Amino acid sequence: MGSLSLDNAAASFLRTKSAAEVRSDLLARREIALLDVREEAYHAQGHPLFAANLPLSRIELEAFARLPRRTTPIAVLDGGEGLARRAAERLLALGYSDVKLLAGGLSGWRNAGYEVFRDVNAPSKAFGELVEAQRHTPSLSAQEVKALIDAKADVVIVDARRFDEFQIMSIPTATSVPGAELVLRVGELAPDPATHVIVNCAGRTRSIIGTQSLINAGLPNPVAALRNGTIGWTLAHQELDRGAVDKFCDVRPDIQTRAAASARRVADKAGVARADLAAISHWIEEDDRTVYCFDVRTPEEYITGHLPGFRSAPGGQLVQETDVFAPVRGAKIVLVDNDGVRANMTASWLAQMAWDVAVLDCVGPIDFSECGARREPLPALPPIPQDAWVEPACLRDWLEEERDSPLAVLDFAPSRLYEHCHIPGAWFALHSQLGEALDAVPDATCYVLTSPDGIAAHFAWREAVTLASRPVYLLDGGTDAWIASGFRVDTLPTYASQPIDRYRRPYEGTDAPQSAMQAYLDWEYGLVEQLHRDGTHGFHVI
Repeated sequence: MGSLSLDNAAASFLRTKSAAEVRSDLLARREIALLDVREEAYHAQGHPLFAANLPLSRIELEAFARLPRRTTPIAVLDGGEGLARRAAERLLALGYSDVKLLAGGLSGWRNAGYEVFRDVNAPSKAFGELVEAQRHTPSLSAQEVKALIDAKADVVIVDARRFDEFQIMSIPTATSVPGAELVLRVGELAPDPATHVIVNCAGRTRSIIGTQSLINAGLPNPVAALRNGTIGWTLAHQELDRGAVDKFCDVRPDIQTRAAASARRVADKAGVARADLAAISHWIEEDDRTVYCFDVRTPEEYITGHLPGFRSAPGGQLVQETDVFAPVRGAKIVLVDNDGVRANMTASWLAQMAWDVAVLDCVGPIDFSECGARREPLPALPPIPQDAWVEPACLRDWLEEERDSPLAVLDFAPSRLYEHCHIPGAWFALHSQLGEALDAVPDATCYVLTSPDGIAAHFAWREAVTLASRPVYLLDGGTDAWIASGFRVDTLPTYASQPIDRYRRPYEGTDAPQSAMQAYLDWEYGLVEQLHRDGTHGFHVI
């Protein structure tokens, strides 16, 4: 499609959908994408349970991947800031045909008497708490686990988070085994059934789901979660390791065979459907329902070879962040692996979370024919005049010139990437707050827009031209091209927009206040009761 525009009258007559109608869709399991288009920090302050966060500033970058069917019913909400209307107009311009505003936004939902959930990934975290409440998932306190380590007991500690999270901080002696890998790998790490297996994460959810996965699969070992994860460890005033590198190892064929049989039994018990390639092709061709196709193996395996059309979604993270990977509630999800374990175990949890989920069978090595990282689908980039482009070397020369009124570089990278590395003097900016960002920058002779690969900046260029009183340029190739040219970078941040694109999780990093950690745990403890009050979840625990 061409550049984004909305030339018909649709933008002026945006329809609304009441909170009661959205809730009715959720209860009836009708397909709906309830989108909170505020930045993540505000989304985390409160939202409906199944409201997926798709910030206005990320719509062009993420919509086609996360909302693959253009006729999906969409309801857009904000907190009264006016972002929802702008987001709806952009979605319509992208070709989505059934876009409505949630009447009254978040206040309309709250005023209807419906539950508002805090934090991020609320459906998955609430589900984890429900699992523990109903299955009485065993756990040990930080003090009990520390005593086992100090006594050099026969214990194996496995960390169910992503490897990069594990490297930041970990329990001493732990091995990285991300969630979906547990049932496949633990038999190799703890072959003696007398070995005590302890599963941890940063907080609670992945520890609970990981521990219960091993129990559901019939692991003969005693298994327990580290209660409250690294947060509990920190609150107990115990030291965490930094920079750990121990990862899971390959498994013997006999262990894989047993794990696959166990995983299939769990999937069958949870009601997971089976599918072949012909069935998936038929579902997608029908185009009357959203179908998500996920490869739940490790990212490294995915890059080596995957099925065309499948996105990488490591199983543990897919269960933890289902609202991120699959924001269309009521969609169909198809999972694949190459071992018969990871897809079945992941699917068993998604089925319990009331997803219509199937595992792809009857595939072999020849089907994993596509290599490399997936190129996410994007709208056509808006046309940019030739004289609006600037090469990295030219920008460097401009920055080195003595100017009475210097140019300003606006960087539309995610704040975490910006803070890690950016062009010297560049200002962090959010596309959703572009007007405010331009006002925050001192008067400049011109503006140069950038982002890691230049795409986010490209989508922001046209709006910047309409708002700025000075010439606006676009850095060719973005900050990646600047770095590839060998030019200097900086880590000292300057904010034209506040970094509200990222909610600082109390369980990440090593410097969160202990009061915030405890408040986070208290919130999680209350999620089961909140689920009961909300009533839209449809979860069932096997």
